Amino acid sequence: MGTHSCFVFLFCGIFLPGILGFPQTNTSIDCDSLLPNYEAEPQTSAPPYIIAVSFDNFEPGNEVQVTLEALGDAGFKGFNLQAREVDGDVPVGTFKITDPNTKGLECHNMSNSAVSHANSDVKQKITTTWIAPHDVKELQFIATVVQNLENFWVGIQSKTLTPTHSESVNATGKSKRKVCFSV
Repeated sequence: MGTHSCFVFLFCGIFLPGILGFPQTNTSIDCDSLLPNYEAEPQTSAPPYIIAVSFDNFEPGNEVQVTLEALGDAGFKGFNLQAREVDGDVPVGTFKITDPNTKGLECHNMSNSAVSHANSDVKQKITTTWIAPHDVKELQFIATVVQNLENFWVGIQSKTLTPTHSESVNATGKSKRKVCFSV
């Protein structure tokens, strides 16, 4: 009987935390709807999280530092972060994974088009790098952040980023700005 009790104790100690904890490695957030894959309703209150970006404007190939941060002690266990054109529903650009608490995701057959949690540790802040693609209009970073099984927020948005080439360059690649000289 002692061996059986030891086995049950060992089994519970090893597997039970992974079964009851969130997010498990197989828990995911849908690339399109940004909803977690379990039955619960998102919070409707103001999220205790912000998305900060290092630039207001970008050009193709630029690297933009993106930070998802908890306000106060609101920590989070899971998230899905993407860049989308304003009013768009498909991720654009790719992420360079620089934070050990993050991993790249493949959405719409594009590697690292979203970034997510790599573990279930409580995080206060994650930082990643986004690489701007060609032919993108104004965009925002959008995230779902999971505090725990009962509390998660969907559609948290950053400020809008504008491509610099869209305002200052015409189709021929020449500047549209006029230069005035006084004599």
